[in-house]
Amino acid sequence: MTRYLIWRGLSVIPTLVGITVLVFLVTYFIPGDPARVLAGAEAPPEVVAGLRHQWGLDRPVHVRYGVWMANIARGNLGESYFSHQTVLQLVRRAFPVTFELAMLALFVALLIAVPSGIVSAVRPRSWFDLGATAAGFVGLSVPGFWLGIMLIYLFAVELRWLPAGGFAPLSAGLAHNLRSMILPAIALGTFASTQLMRYLRAGMLDVLNADYIRTARAKGLAAAMVLVRHAMRNALIPFMTVLGVQMGYLLGGTVITESVFALPGMGRLVLNAILNRDYQVATGIILLIATSFVLINLAVDLLYPLLDPRVRLGRAAGWE
Repeated sequence: MTRYLIWRGLSVIPTLVGITVLVFLVTYFIPGDPARVLAGAEAPPEVVAGLRHQWGLDRPVHVRYGVWMANIARGNLGESYFSHQTVLQLVRRAFPVTFELAMLALFVALLIAVPSGIVSAVRPRSWFDLGATAAGFVGLSVPGFWLGIMLIYLFAVELRWLPAGGFAPLSAGLAHNLRSMILPAIALGTFASTQLMRYLRAGMLDVLNADYIRTARAKGLAAAMVLVRHAMRNALIPFMTVLGVQMGYLLGGTVITESVFALPGMGRLVLNAILNRDYQVATGIILLIATSFVLINLAVDLLYPLLDPRVRLGRAAGWE
């Protein structure tokens, strides 16, 4: 097990290095010049050239990448061209909003997916199973921005139960905070629930048809014990993989939701940075989101030994 944990931890290093290269190149080739944006369309060429030299934008790409990586190694993700605030300062304000939204959306997704997936697997081809499957396909097809707009129209415009947008911090009170986050959490969590429900249903169906489940039932074990102690534990192994991926997507996929509901999170921050050609902010935040995605999936992989004894013995990692 120890060798498996070491191997999985070391395998993340080249992934993170590749992410830095990809993130830098993607932002490097985005059309537009931040020096021209800041100087203005009527600024003379020498002013624009001076700003480009000041920010190092006139250097070769490999030199800029080396300087950027050296700054990252010192914990410096860069500084905004326009607000002159560091990326970490901007992230400190935006990350709590995105993190809270992602966790609430994950709660909504699990609240929908877990009971729906289990009941659909226990009663396959029933009316509930058919309805849940159809609802899952609809959830995958509905665009997130459309669902958000419909939720705003129904609960904010027509019923006037919840605010249409904006963010209330916890300092304003838990009730106000949750009122501002309920609709975006439902909009974001509904899409994630469809993926989780499908994988949980498929995993439960495979497990419930296994020989050891039939043996447990033949021994007279209670149906609830067979379902929870034997079936659920084995079905959770592929489900945890999908859950880790969805958690990463929830942290990094809040751009549309935060824009629709006017939430000052990281998704909206990186979108504004890209539109304003604020490349330092864009690369820093995208790197943080991508790193979070990798680390979340690493944490899920490290949980496998607790769920599958074969991983503890080294067979799953190929260490025999």
